[in-house]
Amino acid sequence: MKVFLRLLGLVLLAGLSLQLYFVARVATMAVLNPQSTAFQRSEAYLIARHTGSLKWHQQWVPYSGLSDHLKRAVIASEDAGFVEHDGVDVEALEKAWEKNAQAEQRAEKSASRASTKPAASRVKPPKIVGGSTITQQLAKNLFLSGERTLLRKGQELVLTVLLETLLGKQRILEIYLNSVEWGEGIFGAEAAAQHYYHKAAAKLTAYEAARLAVMLPRPRYFETRLNSGYLASRANTITARMGDVELP
Repeated sequence: MKVFLRLLGLVLLAGLSLQLYFVARVATMAVLNPQSTAFQRSEAYLIARHTGSLKWHQQWVPYSGLSDHLKRAVIASEDAGFVEHDGVDVEALEKAWEKNAQAEQRAEKSASRASTKPAASRVKPPKIVGGSTITQQLAKNLFLSGERTLLRKGQELVLTVLLETLLGKQRILEIYLNSVEWGEGIFGAEAAAQHYYHKAAAKLTAYEAARLAVMLPRPRYFETRLNSGYLASRANTITARMGDVELP
């Protein structure tokens, strides 16, 4: 029993130490720009393994140097309630949960029908819809792996609260726009603007910003499909919504 209690105490101490480490890391981001994120390092490593060379394009731009068009476009596309919520959009999570449950039900029915056929075709897995806010996405990208577990999700929520409490909306958006992936080895708004439009992020037009915002959920997919009809159509929709977006 003593051994068990000792092990439990060590686990709790390790967990507390980890949370204190995260508090310190987030607090420093109030004044220091993060050099890299866990997601960036992971992606750079995978690219280097496959290509034999490091592919990493990123240039930090302060909040004032980022196009307001891009700020509005990303908020309109990724997290319409960014300014109002405290880091977690409960309504968006509920909608995502419902959509995913419906998708799983459709997939199960399709699999059931396919199994009765002699030459059953491969059934596509259900498309998972996310309900994460910009703050949650940043928390995950900064510190966590891409695995989907309850423990990782719980840690993401703790980090989300820390980011909202210690940094505030404007700084969160600044770090997010400077570190998010926009293609293979392309990180941040400045690298994306230079890569796709050969101009500074500060000079993006409303439509250019909207196209970049639409790419965010699947940047590598759209990187090779820049003439996609969906990309153009969705960008028009986001452009129309940008006028209603409040900036932090």
